[in-house]
Amino acid sequence: MVVRRATARDAKRLTRLVRGSRAYEGRYAEMVSGYRVGPDYIATHRVFVAVDQARSEEEGDRVLGFYSLLVDPAELDLMFVADAAQGLGIGRLLITHMRGEARAAGLDRVRVVSHPPAEGFYRSVGAIRTGTALAQPPAVAWDRPELEFAIPPAV
Repeated sequence: MVVRRATARDAKRLTRLVRGSRAYEGRYAEMVSGYRVGPDYIATHRVFVAVDQARSEEEGDRVLGFYSLLVDPAELDLMFVADAAQGLGIGRLLITHMRGEARAAGLDRVRVVSHPPAEGFYRSVGAIRTGTALAQPPAVAWDRPELEFAIPPAV
C-alpha cells in the first residue's frame, strides 16, 4: 500500500468512492448523490490517494481511500475510505500523511468540518472539537461538528 498524489485519471474512481460510501446512506445520501471529484479539483488542490499497488499493469491500482488538503484556509476538505477497506488502518495512514503535508506547507493547524458519523474517528486520531458548523439548507441539512488538528513543527 502506498499514498501518492492523485492525478486526473483518478477522478472517476474518487467520485465513485464518494457516491458509493455507506457513510452517506439514508438521510445523508442527497449530499453526495451528485457529487463529483473532477480533474480540475485534483489539479487545483492537494489530493492524495491510498492505493493497493497492482500486481500487474492490467489490474491497475486499487483505490482504498483519499483526502484533500486545502492550504488557504487550512482545511481537510474531503476524506473517504472505501467501504471494503474500513478498519484496516487506511484512515489513520491518510491522517498521518495529511499531517506531514500540512507541516511541509507551513501549517500549524488544519480544520475539519466532519460528517457527523465520522467525528469519533477524527477524535480518535487527535482532532479536537472546536465547535459546530450550522446546517446550510439545501446543500447541507444538518449541523456538523467542527474539529481541528494541531500540526506540531518537525523535530
